[in-house]
Amino acid sequence: MTRVLVANRGEIARRVFATCRRLGIETVAVHSDADAGLPYVGEADLAVRLPGNSPAETYLDTDRILAAAASTGADAIHPGYGFLSESAGFARAVEAAGLTWIGPAPESIEAMGSKVRAKELMREAGVPVLEAPEEPTDADLPLLVKASAGGGGRGMRVVEELARLEDEVAAAAAEAQSAFGDGTVFVEPYVARGRHVEVQVVGYPDGVLVLGERDCSVQRRHQKVVEEAPAPRLPEATRKALHEAARAAAESIGYRGAGTVEFLYDPAADRFFFLEMNTRLQVEHPVTEAVFGVDLVELQLEVAEGATTPPDVAEPRGHAVEVRLYAEDAAYTPQTGTVVALDIPHEAAFGPLPAAGVRLDSGFAAGDEVTPFYDAMLAKVISWAPTREQALRRLAGALRRARIHGVTTNRDQLLAILADEDVRAGTMTTALLGERDLGGPAQPDPWAVVAAGLMLAADDAGRRTVQAGIPAGWRNVTSQPQRVVLEVGGEETAVEWWGTRDGFVVDGATVLLATPDEVRLEVDGVRRTYRGDTIHGVSRTPGAPRTRVVYVDGPDTSVVCAQVPRFTDPALQHATGSLLAPMPGTVVRLLAEPGAEVAEGAPVLVLEAMKMQHTVTAPQAGTVAEVNVEPGAQVAAGEVLAVVSTSSTTEDGSITEDGSTTEDGSTTEEGSTTDKEEQQ
Repeated sequence: MTRVLVANRGEIARRVFATCRRLGIETVAVHSDADAGLPYVGEADLAVRLPGNSPAETYLDTDRILAAAASTGADAIHPGYGFLSESAGFARAVEAAGLTWIGPAPESIEAMGSKVRAKELMREAGVPVLEAPEEPTDADLPLLVKASAGGGGRGMRVVEELARLEDEVAAAAAEAQSAFGDGTVFVEPYVARGRHVEVQVVGYPDGVLVLGERDCSVQRRHQKVVEEAPAPRLPEATRKALHEAARAAAESIGYRGAGTVEFLYDPAADRFFFLEMNTRLQVEHPVTEAVFGVDLVELQLEVAEGATTPPDVAEPRGHAVEVRLYAEDAAYTPQTGTVVALDIPHEAAFGPLPAAGVRLDSGFAAGDEVTPFYDAMLAKVISWAPTREQALRRLAGALRRARIHGVTTNRDQLLAILADEDVRAGTMTTALLGERDLGGPAQPDPWAVVAAGLMLAADDAGRRTVQAGIPAGWRNVTSQPQRVVLEVGGEETAVEWWGTRDGFVVDGATVLLATPDEVRLEVDGVRRTYRGDTIHGVSRTPGAPRTRVVYVDGPDTSVVCAQVPRFTDPALQHATGSLLAPMPGTVVRLLAEPGAEVAEGAPVLVLEAMKMQHTVTAPQAGTVAEVNVEPGAQVAAGEVLAVVSTSSTTEDGSITEDGSTTEDGSTTEEGSTTDKEEQQ
């Protein structure tokens, strides 16, 4: 191979490019219009535009990708993960075009692409599988409906009432058809408090290399959030049995290349069951690389070039932990916007760590735009250390010191997870995030909020064009302090300060420095430094007036403070009962027509954004007075999708309606995530 095209985007494209550069192999990127400015495009030797933005017209278009390979002289294609990485048809098309396919044989992809067929093969190979009876009863609950051709929560439903099984099967099938082009689903027992343990394999003609296991039990919406290697608190006999089961699974289909065999482990009974085999590189592969000192992409390339014998690999050492940094809020709703700062302390990127430390695999950089078209993951942060406790502590330290501004992220939740007692003890299960409120709004540091107010004041002073030499807020006769109202975590807080000849003065602290991006305070004899970014023209919530937002990083925590306007523009108010789009997206389907009577919380429409589906519900009981969108419509954040009005009938039969206004309506999100990952 001399020139490799990566049929993917973002972080995984950068990861493959890094290995190719080290090996002297040229690289080709393909990109949608929305991704044209992302780092991976500039890092490739050549790049080809795929016109459009939706996955169907870009990264899922086989003909366009093959045309890009032909036009750039690429002689091999690496699929990354997600998109076409597990498409047997794409693999065959690549080989038919005379190109090297960096992945398993199409027959292996087909064998494991259907979870139904995969279970049959594993049963024949002697690997234990989860199976539900053909006619389940209440005694078999809870059950899990899963898509045969996909994962990551798409086409997946937990059923706790037998009466809902038929409806959930239909809903799962519809979602699977939309996501994977295959509406086949199946039902299996749902192990509510199991652990998700997977085994990394690399298949060669002369044998299967087993590179240990990973624990991926911390998940939200069936999507992995934290992964680690090796799996903690796993009996040694069980660990060896898992490895041998994975080896048997790979050997049963003559597997070639990198793959992962996933299991559901029941710690209460010390037993495990086959879930599926992912015939590609996993998102969490860096933790295996850190523990075994290997480059899995390099092994993929070697197999594709004809290597027949597994290499000698050193024994695993130490412990590695990875977290996925998402652009999403505490309710797991994907967020869009500009990444103002993405500065995470690290010693390595997209490759082996030279020693104990932190590795960063990021798909974005400061100034990049997070769009609604693709997965919400910004980066993966990976730590390695001699012990698990040291790895957890090192990773938490990097996240605490990170500057992540411009889009809401799950950084606070990741820190809460890493500090959780079950996670620290290694006893977490897949039910952890569903049973605990981890990562909700924390109590902000009050001095960080004061620092935000001073940054805004300093920003005002620096932008003045008249009397710029007069100290900010200075008055000949001071009757009251200057005041700015900030919204922090949904609550409004007032910050008061005085302007003097010597600078800013606040009660309870000495202001040592105040600039638009840094404030130093001395509080009770302790110096505290706050750094931040002030962004202009940002909406606090959908439909709210545009204002200034300050992102502040302090010694204890980070806070986002939005300036509350003194006056509200009436044009930005909405009728009571308005359903606003929580983010930019596409209307998938309407569930209620104008004139329909709906109960509070009843679904009105479904919106798709960032490969997730969000059900927008009625904020109150009443009548659907307006529906302003149609299926297929692209909507902006804050756009009024529909209005549910309360009404009453008078004696003469006329209708009176509640005409009051509010700034925003209500939505609830339930969705499943993207990147083809996993049960639970």
